[in-house]
Amino acid sequence: MSTATDLGTFTFRPLDPLKDAELLHTWVTHPKAAFWMMQDARLEDVERAYMEVAADEHHHALLGLLDGEPAFLMEHYDPAHRELVGLYEPQPGDVGMHFLTPATDAPVHGFTKAVITAVMAHLFEDPRTARVVVEPDVTNKAVHALNAAVGFVPEREIQKPEKEALLSFCTREQFEKAVSA
Repeated sequence: MSTATDLGTFTFRPLDPLKDAELLHTWVTHPKAAFWMMQDARLEDVERAYMEVAADEHHHALLGLLDGEPAFLMEHYDPAHRELVGLYEPQPGDVGMHFLTPATDAPVHGFTKAVITAVMAHLFEDPRTARVVVEPDVTNKAVHALNAAVGFVPEREIQKPEKEALLSFCTREQFEKAVSA
């Protein structure tokens, strides 16, 4: 499925860990991607990390395209099996999500909000998805604002091995209300 916006049309394709590794490496190691926690990753590290994701039935990586060109990274996972195991009580229909927009010297106003909106619409295309779960770093104020703009409601701070995170949820209804406002 695709999402048409004023910026163009967003589509998704499975990430190819080998073919896309070079591009991803430039994205995840950029200083503006500090919250992705791969600043010192080598190309081989990125390949390995995404080969592991590709082999994991509970974790998936997609490349987001804008008018057919790579524009962002999206990951979704089953929080009952990855990332949040033991940190909250997952409900049927919960889907965990991460997204990354690459740094640019020519930012486009509204791009990141359009990306998160397309990501959420993509996740809710699956009728089994009842709620999206995120756990961004508590200090990542920019992503908290984006999350709120698409309907996420913070529940509480949690301690993950790699960070203090803000556990937040967004139901299908919250998303639809937020984007129709």
